[in-house]
Amino acid sequence: MKDLYEKFIASSGVCTDTRKIGIGSIYFALKGASFDGNAFAEEALTKGAAFAVIDNPAYMTSDKMILVPDVLTCLQQLATYHRRQLGTLVIAITGSNGKTTTKELIKAVLSQQLQVIATEGNLNNNIGVPLTLLRIKPTHDLAIVEMGANHPNEIATLCQIAEPDYGYITSIGKAHLEGFGSFQGVINTKAELYNYLKAHHKTIIANADNAITEELLQGYDLVYRFGSKQGADLLVELLNSQPVMVRFGNSSERIQTEKAIEEEPLVANTFEGFANAPTEATSHLVGTYNFSNVAAAIAFGRYFKLSDGAIKRGIESYVPQNNRSELLQWKGNMVLLDAYNANPSSMAAAIDNIVAMNSYAKKVIVLGDMFELGDYAAEEHQHIADMLAAHYWEGVYLVGKHFACTKSVYPKYETFEAFYEAFQKTNYKDCLILIKGSRGMAMERAIK
Repeated sequence: MKDLYEKFIASSGVCTDTRKIGIGSIYFALKGASFDGNAFAEEALTKGAAFAVIDNPAYMTSDKMILVPDVLTCLQQLATYHRRQLGTLVIAITGSNGKTTTKELIKAVLSQQLQVIATEGNLNNNIGVPLTLLRIKPTHDLAIVEMGANHPNEIATLCQIAEPDYGYITSIGKAHLEGFGSFQGVINTKAELYNYLKAHHKTIIANADNAITEELLQGYDLVYRFGSKQGADLLVELLNSQPVMVRFGNSSERIQTEKAIEEEPLVANTFEGFANAPTEATSHLVGTYNFSNVAAAIAFGRYFKLSDGAIKRGIESYVPQNNRSELLQWKGNMVLLDAYNANPSSMAAAIDNIVAMNSYAKKVIVLGDMFELGDYAAEEHQHIADMLAAHYWEGVYLVGKHFACTKSVYPKYETFEAFYEAFQKTNYKDCLILIKGSRGMAMERAIK
């Protein structure tokens, strides 16, 4: 590993795709279900790679090829070795919902005063995590590593690779039930991050308002908590959800004094719940479900001793994109485009949020199927359809094979194409339109 690491340090970085070969890089010949990276090793060298790491001797055609037992394992080991050599502090983020948004918010805040690198997009699996670690430079103070999972033990494996110093679980909901087997399986897998941190006596940032994650932290002391109630290290309150506006400051018990003239105790002259004047910040995000994401970023800023002004600038500088809680104008309507992904928990939260957006009288719902629910698919899609029935909507469109099987009064379309043929004939005006669905449904096609 030492020899390979010396080659890595002298290289321009690593690459796993011959279509994106960098001059002087090291190509890792990963394998997938329908391709074998070994077959492209020679092409990588031709395009300018300094070396190619392979695990099939049949493709060993150059002294610039490095033969290893398994390319993926080698990539992961190199990433861990690099992480140890630099000693950069690593923050791990996982959860059922909000991982990427929270990661980007934390990066936006901490970058105000620190040199920070973070996972690009949602490259959060056993390939993406090592690639993130290998991008760390000696100049970086912190690395924020997003960790995703769709089966048990995956987070534990990613922790072994990244060796995080800090961690945060955004939420635990009904996501990837097909791989986890049950909601308890989701809890157990997300808990693998906290299990690693506790075993290595590392610090956990936690949402004191989240009963599930709080249960996982019973008896552990290295915790910095944020929340909307007294008792947390940091108090964060939601002032508005359209967009998300918060105020934050040190939590303080209300000080009471007795006054001889009056029988009722009086509160000392201070802000209720805060030790002193709180700071307010207005984000570009919408929805109550984004409140905890914003609050977590503030907590990380406070923990790493950034000024409140810097934290405020970080929160207000982040602009969502890539179909995550984007507000768009479209044909005289306001569209809440939240189509990057969906599971039962995030879908329910999105519906609750649009119901609460009282500034819009007319609302339209466009929902695409939720994937990876296994035996729970029919039940969970029906639950969402039932949720919709409790409210009045200007229009509702349910798209995909699972939604098409639900019992509801709303228009159902088994394919996106069938839905779009009907949707493009509508003439909605001055409506708020929610578009949400799993990534595979690509529901943003409705307006893009």
